Amino acid sequence: MDYIKPQRKSKSLVEADINFDLPLVLVLLAMLGFGFVMVASASIPVAERLSLEPSYFVFRQGVFLLIGILIGMFVFRTPTDIWQKWAPLLLFLGFLLLVLVLIPGVGKVINGSRRWISLGFFSIQASELAKLFLYIYLADYLLRHGEQARNELMGFVRPMIIVMLMCLLLIAEPDFGATVVLLTTSLTIMFLSGIRFKYIASTFIALGLLVTLLAVVKPYLQDKTPYVFDRVSVLLNPWGDPFDKGYQATNSLMAFGRGGIDGVGLGGSIQKLHYLPEPHNDYIFSIIGEELGLIGATLVMLMFVVLVWRAFSIATEAINRKSYFSAYLAYGIATWIAMQAMINMGVSMVILPAKGLNLPLISYGGSNLIVTLIAIAMLLRIDYENRHDKKNKPNYVRKR
Repeated sequence: MDYIKPQRKSKSLVEADINFDLPLVLVLLAMLGFGFVMVASASIPVAERLSLEPSYFVFRQGVFLLIGILIGMFVFRTPTDIWQKWAPLLLFLGFLLLVLVLIPGVGKVINGSRRWISLGFFSIQASELAKLFLYIYLADYLLRHGEQARNELMGFVRPMIIVMLMCLLLIAEPDFGATVVLLTTSLTIMFLSGIRFKYIASTFIALGLLVTLLAVVKPYLQDKTPYVFDRVSVLLNPWGDPFDKGYQATNSLMAFGRGGIDGVGLGGSIQKLHYLPEPHNDYIFSIIGEELGLIGATLVMLMFVVLVWRAFSIATEAINRKSYFSAYLAYGIATWIAMQAMINMGVSMVILPAKGLNLPLISYGGSNLIVTLIAIAMLLRIDYENRHDKKNKPNYVRKR
């Protein structure tokens, strides 16, 4: 009897069991590649102005990207229960970084703000890690004390005290943009966890007024004019002082105006030639608008929409399997990226006052790129657990 060798059944790509969120991974790769190209285009004039090698910023961005991917691979292999277990320690580390950055000699001052801790090759922005660590802690707190936070005022007040203390440290740097992102994201996590809307709305208004008051009062204590007034006046009338206070805003608007529908072509920007400050960082969206036009700018917006949509979908699936810590953390990451992207693009289009925030995954910068990749690796881990844990097993709850 002839032996018939059994044939192995092959699966098509559609039939294969994909163990990750394919749209999220594809849009992530597209954004990283697109961002690398745009940093290369926008940073060469900056490097020449600083008497550096033309590829200086491009090389560093590549190194940051590699570091972020390597750390992200480690984070992806780490179960979410581990992050929940270490949430209090991570919160303490976040506060420690924000305190260290304020110490003269430790914190590095750039453009009047003390936000960075020098590590030699690059400077770490303390607020980036602190924000992520706070969101991990809030997700853990809402899992352990969710009922109390939803039904009792003090259950809501306790985490808000922590949020407020972190906001105060950010204002001391000062970093008003990071404060807005942290406050909005924290309240969004709480709202999506089921906390009463009246608590969220009243707290947002109260803390918003407090943060604004501190931003106004602090410069007076240092015999300076509050920069908030200047930024609001520029927002209302950017052409009122185009060569001083409105310089950034007017040059950003000219970049978009020159780009039109389809742009002037990759590398053809004029505004990056020593006119628009930080063209490879804070104002890279303006360079995108100039070189790639409305089409390119819209494409960037759509990529962020897809990324945030997939993040919320992952959070919803975690809710369905009763993994509430993972869901709250995914909500926080999605809101954080969405808020920072909207603020950066809003500043570039002079819809919002200048904040000094990166465009996630696209702007030049080590801290933001690496921490954002870490956060997305956490999202992919949550998605992985969603696909493999079919028993609706809730997150591990630590004893109080």
